[in-house]
Amino acid sequence: MFGKRTVPPDPASATMPWSPRLPESVPPEARAPEGRPAKPTHKAAKGAAGAPTKGSELDQRLQAVKIAVFNDLIDSVDLTELGKLDIAAVREEISDIVSEIISMRSMVLSAVEQSLVINDICNDVLGLGPLEPLLARDDIADIMVNGADEVYIETNGRIERTDIRFRDNAQLMNICQRIVSAVGRRVDEASPICDARLADGSRVNVIAPPLAIDGPALTIRKFKRDKLTLDKLVGFGTISPKGARLLQVIGAARLNVIVSGGTGSGKTTLLNCLTSYIDKGERVITCEDAAELQLQQPHVVRLETRPPNLEGVGAVTMRDLVRNCLRMRPERIIVGEVRGAEAFDLLQAMNTGHDGSMGTVHANNPRECISRIENMIAMGGYTLPAKTVREQMAASIQIIIQAARLRDGSRKITHITEVVGMEGEVVTLQDLYVFQLEGEDGQGRIQGRHVPTGLRPKFWDRAKYFGLERDLAEALDEAP
Repeated sequence: MFGKRTVPPDPASATMPWSPRLPESVPPEARAPEGRPAKPTHKAAKGAAGAPTKGSELDQRLQAVKIAVFNDLIDSVDLTELGKLDIAAVREEISDIVSEIISMRSMVLSAVEQSLVINDICNDVLGLGPLEPLLARDDIADIMVNGADEVYIETNGRIERTDIRFRDNAQLMNICQRIVSAVGRRVDEASPICDARLADGSRVNVIAPPLAIDGPALTIRKFKRDKLTLDKLVGFGTISPKGARLLQVIGAARLNVIVSGGTGSGKTTLLNCLTSYIDKGERVITCEDAAELQLQQPHVVRLETRPPNLEGVGAVTMRDLVRNCLRMRPERIIVGEVRGAEAFDLLQAMNTGHDGSMGTVHANNPRECISRIENMIAMGGYTLPAKTVREQMAASIQIIIQAARLRDGSRKITHITEVVGMEGEVVTLQDLYVFQLEGEDGQGRIQGRHVPTGLRPKFWDRAKYFGLERDLAEALDEAP
């Protein structure tokens, strides 16, 4: 179907996890014990989601089979044609060819072992090798690869080690190269750190040797297939129904919002939920290091930073993007993550007619969020007096939403805080909603509730202007 490949690909330069070539004869370890088929063990049956115990006789035999069959496969088909066909059809065709190769080589495999070999080879050719089973699971939030032999996942807020492993660090590095090259980036000794994304928008970070001492470190922040909404966050207990109603008002009333939180606290998820209440007629421009926001509006322009090329030039920074998007007639500007001098440009945008702009900041509470933004502006080389910077923040930012990942692994919105103004040289804040901790149950799960503080927000008249006064009153338990 694919045509004969006249020149096998060079294993050193391929972007797929090519294996070293074996002799044309079947190696002894690729054969089953003479006179009887190999019997799969329980651990071998788990190979669809990982490899058997490293170093076991069965593992070595199956790996030898995969290498031999893979080498025959790349001699039998033209892999450059694979990208032109439907993935399902290609997977079926490769499965048929691999089955024929196994039969022609007289390899004695059980049905389970043959299925594992076919599945692993298809994953190597068409996907991300051993990671494919994890990417197919929708209950995993993060995949963390610490070298070829250690793969961890986060599920239900807990980190656990899997039995999945790569053949070696070279296979892992080739998969990292495939991921980053798909978005026009590179990772090598000259540029060992790289941010990228998968086709579904999942965020990827790669750090390679020599910085990563024990082999390439690959981290994938997975996106769920089903988009999270505020209603689903209510179901998870992340926010109360009335707190969600308040967030809807904040998103629809074009308030300038900063989502604050630690790593893995759900900032990007919350930002995606808030953007679902943006009017469909608004022009929205997003600026990100690796594009991961999933806006549903029809008029969205997505911008992404670019690292320098091999000569060390051509980099496009987040600040470049934020400054340029001001010339693109935006109605809202959304910065995926504010972590440098672009903080000042975002404040300028918020204060010059781009109401409803949003961004995320790494901070542990709303007060610390203000300090972090001030520090980022100072580190950007601005020599403005501290009071001037704080006045700019007080005039630009209207709402800070604090997200947190608690010790039981659950994620909560702990504060919905309004920036009121200035008192002297201090930015004044008032909490509208807070999460009150009440203890934990018998299974160690954090118990608590979201309660309104009873304070009337400064943006009440703005909500009334947008026809949201009744919604706001219901969210805060007040009479309209």
